[in-house]
Amino acid sequence: MGDLVLIGIRFALYTDLMLVAGLTAFPLYALTRQDRARPELTDRIWCAERWLCAAGLLLSALGMGMLAASMQGVGLLALDAQSFQAIVRQSDVGTAWLYRSAALAAALAASIWTRRWPTAVAALLAAAGLVAVGTLAWSGHAGATEGTAGTIHRISDIVHIAAASVWIGAIAAFLLLLSPRRSGPPPGTIAIAARSLDRFSVVGTICVLTIAGTGLINGQMIIGAENLGRSLAAPYGQGLLAKLALFALMLALAAANRWRLTPALSAAVARMEARDDANPSEAIAALCKSLIAEATAAFAILALVAWFGTLDPFGGEAM
Repeated sequence: MGDLVLIGIRFALYTDLMLVAGLTAFPLYALTRQDRARPELTDRIWCAERWLCAAGLLLSALGMGMLAASMQGVGLLALDAQSFQAIVRQSDVGTAWLYRSAALAAALAASIWTRRWPTAVAALLAAAGLVAVGTLAWSGHAGATEGTAGTIHRISDIVHIAAASVWIGAIAAFLLLLSPRRSGPPPGTIAIAARSLDRFSVVGTICVLTIAGTGLINGQMIIGAENLGRSLAAPYGQGLLAKLALFALMLALAAANRWRLTPALSAAVARMEARDDANPSEAIAALCKSLIAEATAAFAILALVAWFGTLDPFGGEAM
């Protein structure tokens, strides 16, 4: 039961921090300066960001508390403040937790000023989000690797997580832009979403190549090509195969979005601008369904990643 709770917290924390980083990066590369200055377009993103930062602080504190309690061999409620402080001061994962908490607190405070300085605050939030999500490299196998190999592994893991965050954050941002509103969509929202999808094509390609490259490095660091057979006989390796299958599904959905659904939305927007009676709702609905399927696959991958951190690559036993 304890392992399931820990995995659940890890999953929630991974999802939260990746959205914190990815959502704040989206306005910087997908929206123009004029679009970022329109609260009716970006308020949903910044509102979600504030809630995510607050949730990240709570989840991170809970996760650190459970880890400290586990290291002390006591229940969470039996953990005393002195023992908790000692573990935070004396461990790399404790240092990472401090940096993560500071980054999330800074992001939460800065998010108040998104309407006044949208571009500058977005850049600050994105930097803080990337710091916060980057600290996750110390909570898994990369954090346990020592020496130069450990440094390379952690750098690769940070880049891997950052690229995945940008991809997942973009999916969430598009869904926020395209989802219905009680007062109707702000003027030009659909056209802006279509243009943003085109802009993301380059960023998305870079993310995919980065994820694939760093994934190979991480796999070599954790398993090694010569030990692949041994790992595939264990739950870790079998879960890794499931992760690769889900990644392939995300690629297929992203390709459909890029080459079929985005052009269909752009064509619908062009017809709408040419004639007032044209309705792009069918194109929007098809794209949203694909984005939801892509997000579901991404969350399944994050659940596997949360589980991986508790397994030995070759024996399947909790670390």
